[in-house]
Amino acid sequence: MAEVDVQNLLLGETTCGSLLHQLQKIWDEVGESDEERDKMLLQIEQECLDVYKRKVDQATKSRSHLLQTLADAKLEFSTLLVSLGEKTYVGIPEKTSGTIKEQLAAIAPALEQLWKQKDERIKEISDVQAQIQKICGEIGGNSDRLENQAVNVDVSDLSLKKLDEFHDQLQELQKEKSDRLHKVLELVSTVHDLCAVLGIDFYSMVTEVHPSLNDATDVQSKSISNDTLARLAKTVVALKEDKKQRLQKLQELATQLIDLWNLMDTSEEEQGLFDHVTCNISASVDELNVPGALAQDLIEQAEVEVERLDQLKSSRMKEIAFKRQGELEEIFARAHIEIDTQAAREKILALIDSGNLEPSELLADMDNQIIKAKDEALSRKEILDKVEKWMSACEEESWLDDYNRDDNRYNASRGAHLNLKRAEKARILVNKIPALVDTLVGKTRAWEEDHELTFMYDGVPLLAMLDEYAMLRQEREEEKRKLKEQKKIQEQPSIEQETSFGSRSSPARPASITKKIAGPRANGTPNRRLSLNQNGGRPVNKDGRRDSTKSISPLKHAAISKDDAASRVSGTEPAPSTP
Repeated sequence: MAEVDVQNLLLGETTCGSLLHQLQKIWDEVGESDEERDKMLLQIEQECLDVYKRKVDQATKSRSHLLQTLADAKLEFSTLLVSLGEKTYVGIPEKTSGTIKEQLAAIAPALEQLWKQKDERIKEISDVQAQIQKICGEIGGNSDRLENQAVNVDVSDLSLKKLDEFHDQLQELQKEKSDRLHKVLELVSTVHDLCAVLGIDFYSMVTEVHPSLNDATDVQSKSISNDTLARLAKTVVALKEDKKQRLQKLQELATQLIDLWNLMDTSEEEQGLFDHVTCNISASVDELNVPGALAQDLIEQAEVEVERLDQLKSSRMKEIAFKRQGELEEIFARAHIEIDTQAAREKILALIDSGNLEPSELLADMDNQIIKAKDEALSRKEILDKVEKWMSACEEESWLDDYNRDDNRYNASRGAHLNLKRAEKARILVNKIPALVDTLVGKTRAWEEDHELTFMYDGVPLLAMLDEYAMLRQEREEEKRKLKEQKKIQEQPSIEQETSFGSRSSPARPASITKKIAGPRANGTPNRRLSLNQNGGRPVNKDGRRDSTKSISPLKHAAISKDDAASRVSGTEPAPSTP
């Protein structure tokens, strides 16, 4: 560069010399004085000096500007390295000497590369921050406001570490958004199922929470804000409570329907119209998921039907009450408990006609009576079963007595072998009667001690019946013993006469033995209600005395009257019956 300047200077001197030579020629021709010539030369020299000074000043300023540019470039380079988080830069040359322009030329490409890297890093961070800002807006419920807000990037820290922090934050927010979206969809599905069961419009319900929850909206566009989640959860709770209340109401109506159907013997066809109501009578809240099962119009239909049946029940109250009373009387009859049926029915009529008692209360009271009657009948069942066995055994005993008095029982008549077999079984059964009576007495006394009541059988104390039976049986055995002795006395002369004449006549049976028993029967069937005849329950002979040889079956003769039983319970003897 110095050589170029020298050449230019020499060239300049040569040019100036030729110009000066030409100027001297002109001055010679003109005839300028030496003084004028010196003056003009000094002027030319001064002007040349001024030109050089200006050029030197310009060069100085240019150098200063280049030095400032180099310093600024180095500072910018260092700042970019710090901002980008780079400790060193591989692309920068190690040459730090040379002319200013050479140094500038060396740093310019690296600086340009860092500027480009800075712009790319700003864009990356800006994009990540925009996504973070958008998700935060969706969670906070102010996405529309934040969407139009510009993203401010901190250019002082554009390092990869900072970018990674933003990426981590974005991933956490994306995961939270995914979880929230899953929760929203789950809650929306629950709302859909509940609305289906309750018969409620699902779309109006969810769009009331947030318009984006409509099925037509893209999944990623659905609201996941805190407010939306809270309102959805509140809606689910409200719908579940509504479902619980409706199910409880429906089950109450179903119970009422079944009770009313049972009361009025409603046909199965009519009941089938409300199968969709009664089929859920025992269902739990979580089990019931049938669409429309708890719709409001269905519950209203059930309410209308219950109201209709209630009105019908009121008009048929007497019939229903008497049906209940009939059931109660049947239970008492099977348990051989005597009640005043006429008075009970008159009382029911009076209560219904007075209107002082609600029909439901009357039926509930009668239901309680039926339950108590069943419990009482159950407590008497064991004793009643043994009473039936006792009575059956006494019937067989009565038949056996009749059979034994029949002189033709061994004749080869039709059916004689069957009667013979029955007689053998009857004797076995009759031999068990004393033990059966003892067992029955023990159980009856235990029952009376347990219940602190007298065990009545068709209005007669059972123990009194058993005591009377035992007494009559003992008397019968005594009469039999006496009869045997009398028979031996009557047969003794015949034996002696037979010994004398070598022959023996058949002894005649006493009239009391051969006489048939005519016990009280109804239509050929033994009367199960026990009662006494005018002679204290035993048949009489021709001479007017009681015949203890005849049967003492409780079905015919062994029972005592109510007055007699009462006198025995009180410890007094009954008045003798009129013959």
